[in-house]
Amino acid sequence: MAPVTPSGDDSHQQLLDSLDLTLMPRPFRNPLWRPSQRRNKNIKQIVAEASRKEASVIATQNNSGTSTPQAQSSVGTGAATPLPGSAQANSNINQAAQSLSTVVLERNLQASLSSGPMATYTNIESAPSLHPAHQKHYCDVTGLPAPYTDPKTRLRYCNKEVFEVVRGLSQGVAEKYLEARGAHVVLK
Repeated sequence: MAPVTPSGDDSHQQLLDSLDLTLMPRPFRNPLWRPSQRRNKNIKQIVAEASRKEASVIATQNNSGTSTPQAQSSVGTGAATPLPGSAQANSNINQAAQSLSTVVLERNLQASLSSGPMATYTNIESAPSLHPAHQKHYCDVTGLPAPYTDPKTRLRYCNKEVFEVVRGLSQGVAEKYLEARGAHVVLK
């Protein structure tokens, strides 16, 4: 026998609606989640930060004359000597400290600039790489890029025709080619 439910009583339906999980909002992320405080920087951010630092050093070098202490108007009268703890003494000390810091920054900048160009990602004056993986091999006979090396004579060649010429060379001529390239080994 089925349970009898009165048609006028909605309490059962209200209970089902209140317990229904599909109607509850479910955010994608936990509301208590916070990003970590440690953050890794990508290369673009590092380069931008370095250029901002260089620009600020140059800006302080250009503005270094504006931060020198002010000259005192009445010299030798005793009226120009500030009282300890006065506002004028503190402002002159602050200006002198700022001037000293700009002098130090200028000297450091001059020392870094006089030592030569510094290799950075954005600097074009950096030297080419001397790593063996970045060096191209060229044909000893034609000078074209050479993907092949003859195991017998150790000469580099670019195609089949040059290989036939390399194999037709006498031992003394092949050694002269190696000597011209700087790869000639003399065993004693």
